[in-house]
Amino acid sequence: MSSSQPFVQSSPLSTTSASYRRESKFTFKHLSQLSHYSATCPLRVIAHIDLDAFYAQCEMVRLGIPEDQPLAVQQWQGLIAINYPARKFGLNRHITSTEAHELCPELILQHVATWKEGDEKWAYHEDAFKHIATHKVSLDPYRMESKKIFATIKESLPATPLQRVEKASVDEVFMDLSAQIHSVLLERYPELRGPPPYDDPTEYLPRPPTTALDWDTDALVDLDANETEDDDPDWDDIAMLIGSEIIRSVRAKVREKLKYTCSGGVARNKMLAKLGSGHKKPNQQTIIRNRAIQHFLSDFKFTKIRNLGGKLGDEVVSMFNTDTVKELLDQPLDQLKRLGDDTGSWLYGIIRGEDHSEVNPRTQIKSMLSAKSFRPSVNTFEQAVRWLRIFVADIFSRCVEEGVLENKRRPKTINLHHRQGSQTRSKQSPIPQGKTVSEELLFDLAKNLLAQVVVDGRAWPCANLSLSVGGFEDGIADNKDIGGFLVRGEEAKAMLASGRHASDAQTVIRDSQPPEKRQKLDSGGIQRFFVPREGRRDDSKQSHSPFPHREESRDHSELDSNSSSPEAMDAAHSDEGVRPTLLKRPSTPENHDADAGISPDVPPPSAQPQSPSQRIQHFHQQSLDAYFCSRCSTHLPLADQAEHEDWHFAKDLEKDLQAQEHSNSNAATAQHTSGLPQKSQSRGRGRPAGGGSTVKGREKGQRRLAFGKR
Repeated sequence: MSSSQPFVQSSPLSTTSASYRRESKFTFKHLSQLSHYSATCPLRVIAHIDLDAFYAQCEMVRLGIPEDQPLAVQQWQGLIAINYPARKFGLNRHITSTEAHELCPELILQHVATWKEGDEKWAYHEDAFKHIATHKVSLDPYRMESKKIFATIKESLPATPLQRVEKASVDEVFMDLSAQIHSVLLERYPELRGPPPYDDPTEYLPRPPTTALDWDTDALVDLDANETEDDDPDWDDIAMLIGSEIIRSVRAKVREKLKYTCSGGVARNKMLAKLGSGHKKPNQQTIIRNRAIQHFLSDFKFTKIRNLGGKLGDEVVSMFNTDTVKELLDQPLDQLKRLGDDTGSWLYGIIRGEDHSEVNPRTQIKSMLSAKSFRPSVNTFEQAVRWLRIFVADIFSRCVEEGVLENKRRPKTINLHHRQGSQTRSKQSPIPQGKTVSEELLFDLAKNLLAQVVVDGRAWPCANLSLSVGGFEDGIADNKDIGGFLVRGEEAKAMLASGRHASDAQTVIRDSQPPEKRQKLDSGGIQRFFVPREGRRDDSKQSHSPFPHREESRDHSELDSNSSSPEAMDAAHSDEGVRPTLLKRPSTPENHDADAGISPDVPPPSAQPQSPSQRIQHFHQQSLDAYFCSRCSTHLPLADQAEHEDWHFAKDLEKDLQAQEHSNSNAATAQHTSGLPQKSQSRGRGRPAGGGSTVKGREKGQRRLAFGKR
């Protein structure tokens, strides 16, 4: 279908343009919202696809049974799916297999696949219905077919971002067609591509150039009482028509490729689309135009609407004495709010066809469950363990489909639910993340959880047992164990050799750096003053430098510690070494032990001025930039004055702390000797009064500061 009339923009002075004699009720803003999947857009189009008697179709396709052959899927003595040819005989899911054969003698009964202990995979057993006590139902065949159908549906639609698909259940799919329809509208009707008049998005769209729409073979819901088919269609009708074309092609693709029939519903939201897909079955699709919503809903029982089929629906029926949408529409909002403000407001909108829920494209499962109700009950641990083996095999086979072996996805927890009489108990355990998920790992965890239930007592007889795994998360890609970080053989030798070359290159680079940069890199900061006493080296091995923790990156020739020659004094002032060094302090009673036998930290002789004149000139040059400390009679570079004074301050602080600790220790000894109690006011939890802290009052784990000797 293509546009037959060009879009003519009107001007403020032109009011006779044919395109604007009858404008659309939709604006350019609404058209823009359509491309962004806006849940409130009045042009929005949602579709729902529902497989027809899905389990029965799966068995018919698998067995190659003609479509007009009556067939039902059996589980033990009951029926869980009946195809449409069999429904003509009055069969339903509330009758037994024996009753079904009486109503339809030519009926084919196919029992679902089952797990049997010892089997590595589910299978179809001819006499499975006789072994309810030893077999467990498997729905894996239907899940596998569902995945194929879902993949085919997605292949039939454009790629993201024009595709938004939600798998609602094993046989249901929602689709938000809004963005795809927006793209088709712009392609078919070029007049919609231009900017809105006056660049105002609230300007109304021109009316569609089409006066009649061909709905092909769709089941079209009749219009509301105040609407007629003689009225020209608007853009919401055009959008619905395009949506019906898309769904028709999707259903045809599933039919052609996988031989399954499905029904479809097309409407403005999820609630209406789901009701529409079930309106005409099998193998048909229903279109609910915006002008037909009230007519469509009026004949429905509201208990068929999602979230109104349970306790809430029963409460509404009891309160208003009706179960039809038509009669409930007469109730004002205030009356509906007797159910609660939020519930009443939601109910008021939903019976009028308002639903703003979004299509969620999430398709990954969150958990997997395998369960069994026992008839007769299980009475021993060994018997329950045999069922756990079946549960684990069932769950693990589905985990493999999720990519657990390739580490694409893996569960985080395993849960066991146990019912004995009216008491239900649950046990949970994390699945070790450092181990590969395997059938044996899950089985061991499940047995451990069952053992915990038995230890709690009153575990038998067990009427129901279920095992589940949950918390699925994506696996870490390109991860490797510690062995992947290790190298061996020739590769290790090559890396070792390259490491030596790199080390030599770093040494050359460091030696080529200016002295001031090397000093900054080698500095240890104020942390070098604060060294725990027990962590310090023996005082006799300490350096004499006022910066005792500055480490060298190269080896230097040491001078005799008792050398007092001018050469040694000049060398102590030299700036030509690896870093600026300091003069050795004179030996004093305070530092005599530390100085004994230790050489001053000075540059090698090769870095010192050689001739007397050079040494004198060098000494005078250094004196201009030197600082003399009167406390320790030491010459220092002027740049190190502040840091050196901080060192003296720290030493004074340490002496004060030692003296205070010694004084407190003497007082405590005297008190103990005299046998008199210590007088102090307690202030909560035995702490002494006053805010001051003393060394004796140190808390557990604290220790006093210790500073290196100079």
